[in-house]
Amino acid sequence: MPHTPRRTTRPFLRLAMNPNPTPRLGGHALIEALVAQGVSRVYGVPGESYLAALDGLASHADQIKFVVTRQEGGAAYMAEAEGKLTGRPGVCFVTRGPGATNACIGVHTAFQDSTPMVLLIGDVAQDARDREAFQEVDFIGMFTPLAKRVERIDDAERIPEYVQRAFATAMNGRPGPVVLVLPENMLTRPTTAQVLPRIEPVRAGANPNEVQATFTLLSKARKPLLILGGGGWTADAAADMRRFAQKWHIPVGCTFRFQDLFDNRDPLYAGDIGLGIGPELANAIRESDALLVIGARMGEASSGGYTLIPVGEKRPGLVHVHTDPEELNRVYSPEIACCASMSAWAAAMVAANAPTHCDWVEWTQRITDAFRRHGDPETARRPMPGTVDMFRVMQVVSKGLPAHVICTNGAGNFATWLHRFHKLPGFDSGQRHQLAPTNGSMGYGVPAGVAAAIATGRPVFTIAGDGDFLMNGQELATASAEGVKTVVLLLNNGMYGTIRMHQEREYPGRISGSSLRNPDFCLLAKGYGYHAERVTETTQFDAAWTRAWAHPGGALIELIIDPEVITPKLTLQEISAAAQSR
Repeated sequence: MPHTPRRTTRPFLRLAMNPNPTPRLGGHALIEALVAQGVSRVYGVPGESYLAALDGLASHADQIKFVVTRQEGGAAYMAEAEGKLTGRPGVCFVTRGPGATNACIGVHTAFQDSTPMVLLIGDVAQDARDREAFQEVDFIGMFTPLAKRVERIDDAERIPEYVQRAFATAMNGRPGPVVLVLPENMLTRPTTAQVLPRIEPVRAGANPNEVQATFTLLSKARKPLLILGGGGWTADAAADMRRFAQKWHIPVGCTFRFQDLFDNRDPLYAGDIGLGIGPELANAIRESDALLVIGARMGEASSGGYTLIPVGEKRPGLVHVHTDPEELNRVYSPEIACCASMSAWAAAMVAANAPTHCDWVEWTQRITDAFRRHGDPETARRPMPGTVDMFRVMQVVSKGLPAHVICTNGAGNFATWLHRFHKLPGFDSGQRHQLAPTNGSMGYGVPAGVAAAIATGRPVFTIAGDGDFLMNGQELATASAEGVKTVVLLLNNGMYGTIRMHQEREYPGRISGSSLRNPDFCLLAKGYGYHAERVTETTQFDAAWTRAWAHPGGALIELIIDPEVITPKLTLQEISAAAQSR
């Protein structure tokens, strides 16, 4: 009897999809399975371990494109970026051993950023396994801590099953990466396996009792605060949460590098909750008597090192809503813990009647006014060393970016200028506007920008540091090869700035490993087919910015920054002096 469902349902599926499946290589069946899941492009570096899959891509070139990148780390970042943009898994192809280890960085980013992604790894043949064959790695042991699921497909007949499950796992609950390992001889084996249909993520509903409890909490509140973050959002969910905030007049913050979940230009926006959080917003999180955390994990960067919300004790007034039940009560002890999809929870919240009056008008005004002061480059301007005024530069950038631009960045102090002073549109517009790694991964911005340009055709702006750029700057070659445009603003201060800042704070005057000797970035960018200019004075920037966007292809502006200009608030010398006075 246990076998009856399999005997009855599988023939039905095959009849519905194709009554006469044609034998073809497993590598071709794999590509067909990806197409069935709606995949129109994959990113990667070709390898001999998956030649049969490459041949499948050639056979289905009218349905799916192979975007050839220059390093597997860049390919993995591109797949992660597409997952962030679309809500469906971005797909990356790499070869065994070195290819897979290079791609690890993108898998870790997808895991910590809650991004749906599928990594496909060509592997050694089954008859060579467990002998330390050429480039052999235990991928299940290697990727298990980094991914939601790691599986090896040993039977070509089961390729569609594994692919469908990978997409379901990547999208359901807390989104994340899935790794599929593909033995070389499995891909070359003929199969008649029927491709399975496209699956959609399962959306957990909102428990009416928990919704009611949340509104009861709000009815007694005097200092409510809404925090948005994490994965699993849709444009409709973001729009509903914005309407809810507006109906209830609640201030809204977004967690580290999820700033585009709420329109930063909305009068209710209170700022980003991450590194360099505004002091007024940080205090508001501590003081709030109705703290609604929707979708966010509130990890280390978004919790002030786990200090803004107490760990290990009940937090009165905390409502934590997350798509994954295992995330609830894992770090924090909320008053109300709710497992629900962002769509279901947002719809339930916006459906409620707005209060006839609220007792937090002054509270909301205080927090949002503080953000407008904190996020205004003119108000925040202070004398800084050097000939380039970054406050003036950010005024030009923020005013000059196209309305539907996608902003990307990697990791480093340079990103603070964009996060603090540019006001991002919200996802409720139907489009994502920010691609940035919450795991603080350097080298993300350039390849993420290239993927965004390829996937959407929208304008892309990337801000990078000199150390950050050289991690994956070679992917400008991919942009040129694909005929897409990105504009890169490269802040060159001749060092790993974040590390230097920490050194001066913890070990003032003792510098080790943070200085850089850089190449000619403009010459390098031109070699990749980009227009490039070097700016050494503030007065040169406006014209260079205009030319960069007017150029038909990609463009890079190298901005020479005084090393002392390390944050908008403090210079290196000030940080060092404060440390020495302790």
